[in-house]
Amino acid sequence: MIVFDFGCENNHRFEGWYSSTEDYERQQKGQLLSCPICSSVKIKRLITPIRLNSGKAGDQFEPSVNAQSLNQKKHSELVNFDPDHIMKMITQIIENTEDVGIAFPEEARKIYYKEAPERHIRGVASAEEVSALKDEGIEVVAFPISPHLANKSH
Repeated sequence: MIVFDFGCENNHRFEGWYSSTEDYERQQKGQLLSCPICSSVKIKRLITPIRLNSGKAGDQFEPSVNAQSLNQKKHSELVNFDPDHIMKMITQIIENTEDVGIAFPEEARKIYYKEAPERHIRGVASAEEVSALKDEGIEVVAFPISPHLANKSH
């Protein structure tokens, strides 16, 4: 298994797991990679801290202290993430919300200012749009839902 770190045009960081470099390259060429947070397909592979092990004791390259502390922080943030629980949450969100797509910021404002009926919505918004909504007092939650899950029919 090969793990690569990625970043999207909105500075979201995430990782991808691949069976081989060829598998990664095939998905990249086919534009099958997207950011799990904002669904952007403008993805860059990032430099990853590495650990090389030749099999001999003491013959290892260890990442710098900064890279190690970043890895520890990354893993400590993910400790409470149970994949089954997250999938149940995603399913519940999809089943109980209306997908308004890229019209999300506009629809959220209409609902907040009582220009549209109150309802539960989901959609796509940039980090700047989410920040602007929050500045207006509109409560929004950025929750990554992969496009292939969001488009599932129930």
